[in-house]
Amino acid sequence: MSIELSYVLITPYTLMKSRTGGILARLLSRTDLDFTGARVLTFSCELAEKYAKSLHHTVGKDDPEKAGMLAEYVLENFTEHDDGKKERVLMLLFKGENACAKLSAIAGKLNPPTTRDSLTGETIRDTYADMVFDKDNPSEIRYFEPAVLTPPDMDAAREKLKMFADFAEKNDNVVENVFGVEEGDERTLVIIKPDNWRHPSSRPGNIIDMLSRTGLRIVGCKVYRMSVGEALEFYGPVQEALRKKLAPKIGEKAKEVLEKDFDFKMNDSAIESLTENVGKGFADDQFSKIVEFMSGRRPEECPESELCDPGLVKCLILIYEGKESISKIRTVLGPTDPTKAPGGTIRRDFGSDVMVNTAHASDSCESVEREMKVVKIKNNRLSQHIYDYLEDYKG
Repeated sequence: MSIELSYVLITPYTLMKSRTGGILARLLSRTDLDFTGARVLTFSCELAEKYAKSLHHTVGKDDPEKAGMLAEYVLENFTEHDDGKKERVLMLLFKGENACAKLSAIAGKLNPPTTRDSLTGETIRDTYADMVFDKDNPSEIRYFEPAVLTPPDMDAAREKLKMFADFAEKNDNVVENVFGVEEGDERTLVIIKPDNWRHPSSRPGNIIDMLSRTGLRIVGCKVYRMSVGEALEFYGPVQEALRKKLAPKIGEKAKEVLEKDFDFKMNDSAIESLTENVGKGFADDQFSKIVEFMSGRRPEECPESELCDPGLVKCLILIYEGKESISKIRTVLGPTDPTKAPGGTIRRDFGSDVMVNTAHASDSCESVEREMKVVKIKNNRLSQHIYDYLEDYKG
């Protein structure tokens, strides 16, 4: 079975209703596919028209009525409002064997249930989509919301993947002037850390679902592999903080052990030496573990020529926007130490310890700017993943 690259589009209405986490949880936990990319798109009229036309080409050959319904939905819901506010569409990219069929199965059919008894929550559309017919005229659809859109096969996917990649390549990764965001709103950065991606799991989606209680909008995202160099820069301020916090404690602990084992009293200069040489060494080792956790490699084991290479582990970077976004996100996230976090916070529910604490969130406007620069938030490799795959597929 060949390796396929396919996508899921989460519709503007579904994003507005903060159903993103629930959908992602299903997609991640119910397939063995590799989640390779994510990007927020704000469709231009031209892109919406191209996409609607392509739906007629691909879906229309088997079901012209469904194709027409989907095309009309895209034209009415994906384009900007009269006041210039833009609608967000979230594109999720997956790669693996039989990807199109697997994603289509999880997304579910667009056909309405024939009876109430047939209503289930098995697929994404069972739970989040709607197709309401007029009681007096059963052939007339009064309301239609598909929740997600995904191509049924590779033939349908190829044309659309190229279309989306070309559009994304020419536009900013963090979108502006979106519906629901007002002047004066602030942004914050969230990283769903590597411990959530070790195996197929609903955890990343569940975390996003908990973040949605803030009422903030996702205006940027990307799947990312942090390099050792970026991890060193990102967590650089932590190194000195660890030295100040841990070195004196370790120095004092070393003093107690040595005095007990060798039955002698150490002078102040010896304690200072232990703090400097043992305590700081321990603190620096803890810092190296943080870098390794985020990049997959310890910095002292990484040659300088490889510092900028993509990391060995995956994370998801999200940019949220809205009123008091920094404080709202950090409240839902909880304290750094999961054991001290209140119930109902992300770190309490999913964190293990101070290092493996599930997610990071910026603590100030200055941190947001610095951290976005370190992770190069303006860059997103989603388009490149598509181009590389299409080139290999053609070959």
